[in-house]
Amino acid sequence: MKPTVLVINGPNLNLLGMRQPEIYGRDTLADVVAACTALGDSLGLAIEDFQSNHEGAIIDRIHQARGTTDGIIINPGAYSHTSVAILDALNTYEGQVIEVHISNIHKREAFRHHSYVSLRADGVIAGLGIEGYLLALRRLASLVTE
Repeated sequence: MKPTVLVINGPNLNLLGMRQPEIYGRDTLADVVAACTALGDSLGLAIEDFQSNHEGAIIDRIHQARGTTDGIIINPGAYSHTSVAILDALNTYEGQVIEVHISNIHKREAFRHHSYVSLRADGVIAGLGIEGYLLALRRLASLVTE
């Protein structure tokens, strides 16, 4: 059985490609999922994807991932900066967690410079566009197949 990586995308990421393309680019969430799935296949990983604009749904999905996935890649969107609840859920997860941001949150508004999720993340990738998801996936592949 292949190791499984869950890719979680938070609020407004369903609008990738349409919402502020000057910041987030023109790739859609479907493009992100397709790229992760293709790379996952080549790395011997099964990819599950999940997107929600609702904090509780993200927390529920993290809980469901316990014991059933080997790693999580999470782009929590704006919840990065506000959600202790998502941090608490991630703290119950035993596998590796990599936080991804399409934009460089450190070059943006001051309130975006802090991420609660980073307190749990085993790695953080920011500002590399959707390539950040693929870099995170490569890192998780090396960690979960060791």
